[in-house]
Amino acid sequence: MRAIVKALDKNLESKLDNRQAGTTLAAAENKRPDMLPVILDVEASGLGRGSYPIEVGYVLADQRSHCMLIKPLPEWLRWDVAAEKLHGIQRAQLLQFGVDIKTAAQILNESLRGLTVYSDAWGNDQSWLALLFEHAGFLPAFKLRTLRELLSDAQLEVWQPTKIAVVKELALGRHRASNDARILQLTYLRTCELTGGDPGFRKRA
Repeated sequence: MRAIVKALDKNLESKLDNRQAGTTLAAAENKRPDMLPVILDVEASGLGRGSYPIEVGYVLADQRSHCMLIKPLPEWLRWDVAAEKLHGIQRAQLLQFGVDIKTAAQILNESLRGLTVYSDAWGNDQSWLALLFEHAGFLPAFKLRTLRELLSDAQLEVWQPTKIAVVKELALGRHRASNDARILQLTYLRTCELTGGDPGFRKRA
């Protein structure tokens, strides 16, 4: 399975994006390299009934990130053109480059086993992951929780302008689920620094 993960990263991750983001994050994490939350992001075919996951990406506490397109099941037919304009993924790309449902779930479980993983859109991401694992035929080996529970009121006040600054600084270019997760992780760290908070989130999880 590790070979599958490596192959997916090689084909789907942008080396330039990783190099740019990795350099920035490495400089920011020197103080607490092991205390960042694991962040996950899901891109979907749309919102609401009939929608399904089309890409899952995550970034670990040590900055390693993974991203994979998901091949839709034959019965997953709904496609929201407005959503495509946001995530930039075409359905034809999923059919050509996406991994099957079971493989995607296996990769997630191997990489995230035993971890608590955080999402900034917990309600949507939880339902899309539940759909993925239901069709894969087994349960997730990790917990998904809302990123909001890690944030103080002071962090919330500066979150949006800090995130905008992080997006500009990283200049990642391609819209990928793993890039979104990376942006959230760095924004979390920066807001901790700005508000005098402790990025040792495990104490509060």
